[in-house]
This record gives sequence, C-alpha cells and structure tokens, in this order.
Amino acid sequence: MFTWCAILFLLGVTAFLDSLFNYGEIFRQVNSVLFMLVSLGLLVRTTLKVRAQVFEQQVRRIGELEAQVAELQVRVNKLAPHASSPVSVG
Repeated sequence: MFTWCAILFLLGVTAFLDSLFNYGEIFRQVNSVLFMLVSLGLLVRTTLKVRAQVFEQQVRRIGELEAQVAELQVRVNKLAPHASSPVSVG
C-alpha cells in the first residue's frame, strides 16, 4: 500500500514540475495514464483487502459460534446424561 502511495506522490511531483517547466504534451499524456493505472491498482488492492477482512471476520465468527455450540452441548449432557442415549421401549 505504501508503494502505491509513493508512486502516486512521485507522479504528482512530476505533474507539478511539468506545470512549472512545461515538459511537453507527450509527458502529460503519459503521466495522466500512469495516474489512472496506479489509481486503478490502488482501488483493486483496497477492494481485495476489504473483502479478505470481511472473510476473516466471518471465519472468526463461525469459530466462536462453533465453540458456543460445543459448550452448550457439554452443558446439556451434564444436566441430562440419560436423555442423550436412545430410549428402548418394550
């Protein structure tokens, strides 16, 4: 992420220098395309990181819920151990 921001900063500096020293039309086009591509890369990376974070939160929550279910099963078995065994009639 730091690399992307550093590249955008350097492109901004070169755009500023271009406005001061007027490097030419080709430089402006190349600089604007680079700005666009780096911004797109930063957007994609940020989106992927957000999705990964949501996935990690869901996995963590599933683990917590599984632990709660296991704890409740242990409590139920302690309260009524005979209720978990099948009842035979006859």
